[in-house]
Amino acid sequence: MSAQAQPRLSPEEYLEIERAATTRSEYFNGRMYAMAGGTFNHGCIIGNLIGELHAAFKKTTCRVVPNDLKVRVASDGLYTYPDVVAVCGKPEFADGEKDVLVNPALIIEVLSPSTEAYDRGFKAVQYRKLPSLQEYALVSQAEPRIEIFRRQTNGEWLLSEYAGTQAICRFASVNCEVALAGVYDRIGFEGEDPFSVHPSY
Repeated sequence: MSAQAQPRLSPEEYLEIERAATTRSEYFNGRMYAMAGGTFNHGCIIGNLIGELHAAFKKTTCRVVPNDLKVRVASDGLYTYPDVVAVCGKPEFADGEKDVLVNPALIIEVLSPSTEAYDRGFKAVQYRKLPSLQEYALVSQAEPRIEIFRRQTNGEWLLSEYAGTQAICRFASVNCEVALAGVYDRIGFEGEDPFSVHPSY
């Protein structure tokens, strides 16, 4: 006997379930998809990004939020938890709960071997549908490298790449610069002890 297909969930049903859940799930096309946990380095890079952007945003209207805030691409489309989100000016939300942002200016994903194809492919296509989004950044865990896809005035997306700990990454959407040395502070790449490359700690 074949298993019966599970009924599709509405976005409202998803949000009701998700807000009561102890684990996080994405939503797309009526289905919920459980999210995997991250590694230590993954979490540390996110923390470094939050710290660098928070410092850069002082005395501006921009704010940065870590990966516990949902972003809605469309009312019937993708709901997901980007690793880092930045918004400038007044944040707009899907409803009164204020836990689903709909107007991010910048979204950053820290790449993992298991999710890189998803972040570069499906997610990138979905994120580009957000009218407010001006930049989508991919941050490597394997080496100091950040790729930024910027929306152009003609609607095309242009890639800029920053590599090496001496590089300075510019996020034009939020009008700030971030040093890769800060993003990768105390991050040990394969075979490295992060504290051995920062002997002052």
